[in-house]
Amino acid sequence: MYTHFKKHLITGICILFISFSAKAQIQQDSVLHNRNIFTLAFYKQPGKDSMVDFVDGVYRIFKINKDRSIGDDITKPTLSFIPAVEYSLSTKLAALFSASYIKPSKYKETKNSTYSTELKLTQNKQIISQFLSNIWLKENEYNINTNWSYLKFPQKDFGLGTANNQLDHFDQIDYSYLKLHQSIVKRIAPNWYVGPGLNIDYHWNITDSSTKNKPAYGYAQYGQTTSSNSTGITLDVLYDSRTSIVNPLTNSGYFNLSYRSNLKFLGSDYALQSITVDARKYIPFPMYSKNMLTFWTYNVLTLSGKAPYLDIPYTASDRNLNTGRGFIQGRFRGEKLFFAESEYRIGITENGFLGAVVFANMHSVSEPLQKGFQQIKAGFGAGIRVKLNKHSNTNVALDYAIGQGGSHGIFMNLGEVF
Repeated sequence: MYTHFKKHLITGICILFISFSAKAQIQQDSVLHNRNIFTLAFYKQPGKDSMVDFVDGVYRIFKINKDRSIGDDITKPTLSFIPAVEYSLSTKLAALFSASYIKPSKYKETKNSTYSTELKLTQNKQIISQFLSNIWLKENEYNINTNWSYLKFPQKDFGLGTANNQLDHFDQIDYSYLKLHQSIVKRIAPNWYVGPGLNIDYHWNITDSSTKNKPAYGYAQYGQTTSSNSTGITLDVLYDSRTSIVNPLTNSGYFNLSYRSNLKFLGSDYALQSITVDARKYIPFPMYSKNMLTFWTYNVLTLSGKAPYLDIPYTASDRNLNTGRGFIQGRFRGEKLFFAESEYRIGITENGFLGAVVFANMHSVSEPLQKGFQQIKAGFGAGIRVKLNKHSNTNVALDYAIGQGGSHGIFMNLGEVF
């Protein structure tokens, strides 16, 4: 009797469990069917990695059922692109198209090569086009670095130095600019490289249309010309332990020291010797988390000679035009430039779709007559990160920053700022 009852009890429990599981599955399928873009940030994509991105959101809108789970490594080329409208201090409203392409090497130990491009048309009648590449050859034996750009760039120029520099005193300068920077370095030790390069900076059709409220010491005082040519050879020392430059991982670092010599027999208007130091570090904080505390310093030192006015280091004159968030491009200009920034990167959602940053920076340039540093200008801000492509771990970065002296604005990037 007891055995018979026990069998019926077990059978009943099994039927109840099966019925409950079926009901739960039906409810789950209903929820999955009704997924929408608004719940994307809190959804976990099936697979080895639960990360989701903007494309998953597009699939939700059009109810496309496709597995986009990812593994540990990029095995196929990935393309990320974004057409957008932005507003910045130097351009006002701008229509832009940015794209990045990551090509994994067929050799397992070789780092991925990265290519990026941008085209921007602005309310200030500016044309900005840029092509960057960072190519790694077999087993990371060589690294080839390219930075090419063309600009048609009317802009405000606030003169040299920081001491007598005011936002309402500026030259309205217009020019065309061709930039061709190329280098190749060879590995000499793990992650360490040395090699030569050639840098060409050519400006033409330079005009200044301002007649009043001009800066205390600017373009006219330094030496006004209608064109300029800076052509020089470089010697680069590089350390790079990053496996990704669009979104570097924790416990990686970057250091680049570049010595440049502009030579008249190559076509330069002036002889010049300078050193540029670019260093970055990415530290997990708290330890063993994906959140990170990052540090960046970018410094230019003129050793001897003279640079044409538009080639003098200035705010946002780095490779990706990102130094000095909070200030308009070209806000401060001087023969010596010092810049430092720290940023804390935080994941908001567990699936990686949304993140946030807070940052602070400071920079200074040498004064035109005293040749030394007198003032430090600080900026700070916060921003959000939206995962555009999880396969390349590419974020859209949108920041709002405030700088001293009433300066503030929105800053946008495809990929992290540094």
